[in-house]
Amino acid sequence: MDKYITTPLDDSIVNDLHAGDMVYITGTIYTARDAAHLRMYNTLRENKPLPFDIKGNIIYYMGPSPAREGRPIGSAGPTTASRMDKYTPELLDLGLKGMIGKGKRTEDVKSAIIRNNAVYFAAIGGAGALLSKSIQTSKVIAYDDLGTEAIRELEVKDFPVIVVIDSEGNNLYETAIEKFKK
Repeated sequence: MDKYITTPLDDSIVNDLHAGDMVYITGTIYTARDAAHLRMYNTLRENKPLPFDIKGNIIYYMGPSPAREGRPIGSAGPTTASRMDKYTPELLDLGLKGMIGKGKRTEDVKSAIIRNNAVYFAAIGGAGALLSKSIQTSKVIAYDDLGTEAIRELEVKDFPVIVVIDSEGNNLYETAIEKFKK
């Protein structure tokens, strides 16, 4: 089922999303990959605030290519989510409501998704140029020295994703396999 949502996310939005739903996100999302997650983790260890308020927000695991003339960003495809799994449960416990990436997540992440009423979306790998068309603005807000791994604030309109793990723990990667077997 196609659903259109606006960020930030709250429980009512998240509760209405189910594994397999095609979702179009409009609003603000943030990018962060491996190096940015490590910095955020270390920032939390130092009892300092994160560079953005993660409560109700979505992190997109993406490192963009340089912007073409007249565009806010270059190709903007997802990266493998499992590389962020060691940091994700803590971020979810702090209020993160959604993540966008590709690939499977650990049981610890799935448990944290359920515990925190959150959601994991997948963006289509290999379609970075197409995905970038939904990005209206892009600005670095933290860790500029990380280059493509800096944290960016993106304004998106109808950014296409699929719900992979919903707030009840239903996992499209598992249910799709079972459905295919039949």
